[in-house]
Amino acid sequence: MPSPSLSLDSVRLDVAAVLGEEPADVSVDENLQDLGLDSIRVMTLVERWRAAGNRVEFAELIEATPTIRGWHAHLTAA
Repeated sequence: MPSPSLSLDSVRLDVAAVLGEEPADVSVDENLQDLGLDSIRVMTLVERWRAAGNRVEFAELIEATPTIRGWHAHLTAA
């Protein structure tokens, strides 16, 4: 089941928050691993999004394109 409540902007805001960055400083096409996003922070995002009622799997995010745009596409795919 897709997670349509996760907009591109909300994914960007959440990722920026766990990285301690301003959202404007995080490009939607930048490799999140290059920005320092590690597995602990990914798990933090997964738990945040699950708590908001979204179906998110850690392993699927790890395998998806590691960009905000890539994650958003994966999370909202039908």
